[in-house]
Amino acid sequence: MKSLHLLLITLFFVAASSHAQVHVDQITYNGRDHYITTTIGYPVPGTYIPTGQKAPSTILNPDGTGVIQADDLSKTKINWGIECTDEGIPVFKEGFNSASYTFWYRTNDSEAWIYSQFSIHFAKKKMFLMGERVKEYVDYNVQ
Repeated sequence: MKSLHLLLITLFFVAASSHAQVHVDQITYNGRDHYITTTIGYPVPGTYIPTGQKAPSTILNPDGTGVIQADDLSKTKINWGIECTDEGIPVFKEGFNSASYTFWYRTNDSEAWIYSQFSIHFAKKKMFLMGERVKEYVDYNVQ
């Protein structure tokens, strides 16, 4: 009976700790290590397009893959993430009613990482990628 009880407690803690962990990847840029994640507490994955246009677009998938479309409408597959600590806590600068993050990506045919800005504007309920590509979002955290 004691061993069954111990087994159930162990399974509970393993399940709880594995469910609560955020996936973090380590990347290197100019000889320095950085950490990235796709989970920051807001719905980052989705399609980003310039306001009033249908293209060029950037598609970010939840698994850290995506497609970036250039101005000539050519598409390139990418891997992406938002800078975080080694524990998965997002690194950001807080503004008035906004937050600014570092967006990292690399094309699948390259090992070189490129960074750009990613920002969330809470009052407008919009996310901006690379300054011009926009996605509207619904904030389910609002009470």
